[in-house]
Amino acid sequence: MATPFWYNAALALVKPLYQSRIRKRTTGPEQLQQEMTERFGPFQSPKNLHAIWFHVVSVGETNAAQPLIEHYLKLGHPVLVTNTTKTGQARAKSLFLKPPYLDLFQAVYLPADQKTLIQDFYRKYQPKLLLLMETELWPNLIDQAPDFKVPCLLLNARLSEKSAKGYAKVKGLTRGMLKNLTGLLAQDAATRQRYIELGIAAGKTQVLGNIKFDITAPEHFIQQADQLKQQWSLAGRKVITLASTHAPEEKEILSALKAALEADPKLVCIVVPRHPERFDEVFQATQLLGLTTRRRSLGQHIEADTQVYLADSMGEMWLWYALSQACYVGGSLNEPGGGHNILESIALHVPTILGKNYFNFQTIVGEFLEAQAVEVVENAQQAATTLLELLNNSEKAESLNTAAEKIMQQNQGSLAKHIQVIDQYL
Repeated sequence: MATPFWYNAALALVKPLYQSRIRKRTTGPEQLQQEMTERFGPFQSPKNLHAIWFHVVSVGETNAAQPLIEHYLKLGHPVLVTNTTKTGQARAKSLFLKPPYLDLFQAVYLPADQKTLIQDFYRKYQPKLLLLMETELWPNLIDQAPDFKVPCLLLNARLSEKSAKGYAKVKGLTRGMLKNLTGLLAQDAATRQRYIELGIAAGKTQVLGNIKFDITAPEHFIQQADQLKQQWSLAGRKVITLASTHAPEEKEILSALKAALEADPKLVCIVVPRHPERFDEVFQATQLLGLTTRRRSLGQHIEADTQVYLADSMGEMWLWYALSQACYVGGSLNEPGGGHNILESIALHVPTILGKNYFNFQTIVGEFLEAQAVEVVENAQQAATTLLELLNNSEKAESLNTAAEKIMQQNQGSLAKHIQVIDQYL
């Protein structure tokens, strides 16, 4: 069933707007050229034909796919990764575009979902299998898969009630798209049921749990963190990380932490904004607060007088968590919020707090909250107070970590189940 005429017409209309948005957010002519050609062609040559193609949206989905990608690269399979965001692509390249995977791994932007572009991409790359992560559904991308005899699976699928209502409003488009999926591996029974109600055949679906619980920190980041602890003399320091933050979270939490940062020279706060276009804005906010700030992008270190370290780099989140003794996971106090993945910090045994607007990770956070394995705060002042308490109260920090580790262990095993299903198509 071909995608509806109105969908393709709408894409043609928004294309100039989309291109102008790309022009606005890119930082230089080279980057602009790369993104434009990867999204609109002519496409660069594939490193390998017949690769296993993972489509991941951004950082969260790249992290979720990481153990799967690594598994197949280790077995010698070529892997192609497409992303829709700059941060997602940076993350994928930082993880895999290096020895021993250089010849097997390629990461490019996903082309705009226009039928002719998608057809060109399939023809050029000739993938063996298309694996979509979580909720990344593009009608033409999925519609063309059967024409090119490419099995298409939705992995680690999640669908909130709100998103399901959105898809239900365009039933014709959704039903046709789901019909072309070869299989759907859901995180939970509620997600599976929502997809069935939207039109996928029940026989194509199964519940395999959430692959994110099988996450482990890449060894090289742990080694790098150990080196930095020595080089930057962090042994006696108290390190807090504000991770994946949005406006105005950095400004508000740093304002609430200001007195403590001024009173205790051992305290340092690493700030990792979610979006690279906000790096300078966050730096200006720290200057207005009068906090001594060093920047990763300038090759600066945490020094004895550093109060704030702006981690304005991409693809290094594991490193910052590995240096932390407590962390706040952002995108959860801003409005409307939605939150980000808490499992990375937890996998590194970092006591974790987040704001009340975490609806994108409702199920995961709910489970940790029930077991008193994370803390949810109402505002920036409470975030600052709780972070300082975790630094100074080792009993409380340990209690969160022990409860969190138990939940991680109870939920592991989804990765092996996913591999079992994927292997049937190789």
